[in-house]
Amino acid sequence: MSKYYVNKFLYTVDRDPAWVARYKADPAATITDWEAEIGQWLNSAEKTTWLSFTDDERRALETYDYEWLFEYGAHFFLYLTLFIGLFDEDWAKEQGPLSYQLAWAKRLGSWTGKPYPSIAL
Repeated sequence: MSKYYVNKFLYTVDRDPAWVARYKADPAATITDWEAEIGQWLNSAEKTTWLSFTDDERRALETYDYEWLFEYGAHFFLYLTLFIGLFDEDWAKEQGPLSYQLAWAKRLGSWTGKPYPSIAL
């Protein structure tokens, strides 16, 4: 529905270790729970009933598809820090330090020299 909503998800999940653990263990359920518990709140006093994830946004978040998120224009820093927190330690154990970040950079290599996708709402 909006880049704002996707970015809000990435931002709020990344800042709470319990949400990070839930997201790693069961991304689909975490996304559904987040929408019900956090996503509907505009601020501490106001709720919204119209914001929700599109099917493409939900699929990208469920599968940790950072290539799609990048092309969509989700804020790079938000999902980079979250996904490093989710996967870096596991990758480092198997493939060495910075292996997740290096694989990430390689998959986004086709964007070298191109303008960064807009993060405008």
